[in-house]
This record gives sequence, C-alpha cells and structure tokens, in this order.
Amino acid sequence: MGLLNTRNWLGIIFIVLGLLFLSGQFGFLGELIAPDVIFGMFWPSLILIPLGLGFHIGFFYSRGRLPGLLVPGGILLGVGTVCQISILFDAWSYMWPGFLASVALGLFELYIFGGRHAGLLIPVGILGGLSVIFFTVFGIGHLVWVGRYGFAALFLLLGVALLLRKGDSSKKERMKDLM
Repeated sequence: MGLLNTRNWLGIIFIVLGLLFLSGQFGFLGELIAPDVIFGMFWPSLILIPLGLGFHIGFFYSRGRLPGLLVPGGILLGVGTVCQISILFDAWSYMWPGFLASVALGLFELYIFGGRHAGLLIPVGILGGLSVIFFTVFGIGHLVWVGRYGFAALFLLLGVALLLRKGDSSKKERMKDLM
C-alpha cells in the first residue's frame, strides 16, 4: 500500500475542512455548508431514506424470508422522498398526499414479495386512490402551470425530434415492397 492511499487522502481532506471551519475562512460558503443547514435541508436523505433502504437490504439479505421488512422500508422510502422533495421545492401544500402513497407502497411491496395475499390490495387501492385524488385536487394549480409550459416543451421536443430524425420513409417503402 502506498503512503497516500484513499483513507489517507480522505483524512487529509477532513483535517483541512475542519481547520477551515474552525478558522471561519469559508465565509458565505461556510453558512451554506454548515451542519445545521445541511441537516435542515437533507434530513430525509440522511435519516429516512437510508433507514428505508436498510429495511429493503434486510429483506433481500434474508433471501425473501422476512417480507414484513418491506412495509416499514417502503413507508420510510416514500415518506423520505416526499419530505425531501417538499423541503427542496417548498412543496408541502401539494406533496402531502405522498404520505398516503408511502403506506400504499409499503403494503404493495408486501403483496408482491410476501405471497400475494389479495386482502392487501384493498388498503393499497384505497390509499393509492386517495393519494391520486388528493394529488390531483391539491396540485391542480401547479399542474396547470406545469401543463401550460409542459405541453409547449413537449411540442417543441417532438418537432425537433422529427426534424433531426433520419429518413425512415425509405424503410417504410422497403417494407411495402416486401409485402
């Protein structure tokens, strides 16, 4: 092993960062990457999502013998994703139905990997359906705004794709000749 392997480089980087934080030399950047700011913005990605992934890893590590781990795993992954999106985009007012969808996700994973008990589809359908309804009702203002620009972008992309696409008319003509 060389003198400066990966662990040594990481150690040096952490020491330099620690000294810069202590000396206050980061200025504005120091305020952006301060631990309270990072934790305040990314706590779902630091806590909830890794816990959800941990439950999923436990399920797959058990070779499918513990499907009950998927319920809390799916819920934590869903809730973590909803919270992270809501924090980053200040979207709490129309992302909250994702909490219902998170429970539906966990139960649906149990249905898929846990023996396909049809009774699980009832709460999955109810919670998933309510989530879709509430996303639609409470997010309609946002969807209209996205829709207006989204349709314009869709048409622009389709037009560019058609213009840049190589001539397929010769392929169609060859197919007609074969028939």
